[in-house]
This record gives sequence, structure tokens and C-alpha cells, in this order.
Amino acid sequence: MDVIPAIDLLAGQCVRLYQGNYQKSQVFNENPTDVAKQWADQGANWLHIVDLDGAKTGKLVNLQAIEAITRAVPVRIQVGGGLRDRASVTQLLALGVQRVILGTIAVEQPQLVADLCQEFPGQIVVGIDARNGRVATRGWLETSEVLATVLAQQMQGLGAAAIIYTDIHRDGTLQGPNLDALRELAAEISIPIIASGGISSVTDLLSLLALEPLGVTGVIVGRALYTGDISLKQALQAIGQGRLQDVPPDLGFSAFA
Repeated sequence: MDVIPAIDLLAGQCVRLYQGNYQKSQVFNENPTDVAKQWADQGANWLHIVDLDGAKTGKLVNLQAIEAITRAVPVRIQVGGGLRDRASVTQLLALGVQRVILGTIAVEQPQLVADLCQEFPGQIVVGIDARNGRVATRGWLETSEVLATVLAQQMQGLGAAAIIYTDIHRDGTLQGPNLDALRELAAEISIPIIASGGISSVTDLLSLLALEPLGVTGVIVGRALYTGDISLKQALQAIGQGRLQDVPPDLGFSAFA
């Protein structure tokens, strides 16, 4: 299983939010590139970058910081936040980002998602951020009536390479992952699932490892890495470097197949 450090960008800084609340942000480092180098030096295979300003405004805002990270570290990168048109997606892929994460448009423009999946096979991931089982959009500021499981099935049918599932009520809380929700989701789809939200300890990671046979192939860790509750090196030792460690770096999620 892959352990993927999260780097959340707000006004060019590395921050963490509490349950997605922009008013409850904590700055961990003013230079996100230094953070990326730290995780790369400790053995990360992937980095998960979110443009929080972009998620709120609907357009890429922290592109300069993202580009700096891609130039600085020899690690594969996935980026989300505010990607709501083809131009934003192609701009990131041209920088060398391996995977892009689509969220809001999965609900609002599913045909665009289908087109992008066809144009960039293996590089389009759908982020499903759920609040009480229903999908939140626009930087988690709005909650739709769409069920997370239903959206996941639809996105699988459109060609999404994987689903990143975040339980908003767990995000940034260090309360542990929502294992029941992940099991429910895994029962509905066959593409890989990456878990996100609430990871607080290596014990939490081991609990997710038990779900790997069901299709949970990765986990994104944020606040716990920044507070020191989890050591990335220890986490990698505990659950392994993941299936992608021997895969050529130019491959995306198709490598899981």
C-alpha cells in the first residue's frame, strides 16, 4: 500500500485545515518545496498536492508553487483543487504532474470527465469528498445530494483510473479513517481506492492495510505527518512502499491493473 504525504497549498504556503474549514487553517511551512524535499528524502513515492485556493475559486492559483515542487523532487505527483476545465488539466500534465484529481466537475460536468479520461488514460483520478455519505463540492463549501457510492460507480464507468475518498468529518481531526465507508465503497467499484482523512497513527495505517485486498491501494496522510504523530519512514516500513515501487515513473494508475 502506498503512503502518500499531503501538501495543501493556501496562499503559497503549506497548511492543514480542520474538517475542510478555511477559517481553521494552520501554517506548517511557508516554503512548500522544502516540505516536498523532506518527504522525498524520507522515501515517499508519491506526493498529493491540493490547491486550496483553487478549490475555492475554481481555477489554478498556486501553480507557481506546484511547478517549483515538480522541478525540485524526483517523486511522482498528483494534484487537485480547482481543476474544472481541460486547460487546467493539460497545464498540470505539461509540468510533469503524473495524475490530476477532478472533484467538482465529476458532479457538475461528467461528460468533461469522460472526455479527459479518454484523452489522458490512467492519469485522471476522481476525488470524492463525502459529508455524511453525500458528495461535497467547490472546496467542500457546498454539499450535493449525490451519494458517494453512486458517483464512484458513475466515474468508474466513465474511465476514471482511481477514486480518492475523503471523509470530511475525519479530515484533519486525527480520529482515524472511516473504515465502514471505505468497505462500502470498495464493494461497489473495482478500480483502486485511495483513503484520505483522519489518519493519526501507524495503527490506523495497519487497519487500512487489511482493506487492501478489497481495493484500497493507498492512503494519503496529512496532519499526522506534520505534527509528528506518524513518521513517514516508520509508516513505509510498517506497510511497505506500495506496488508502484518497481513501476516505470512515466506510468500512472494504469500500473495498478
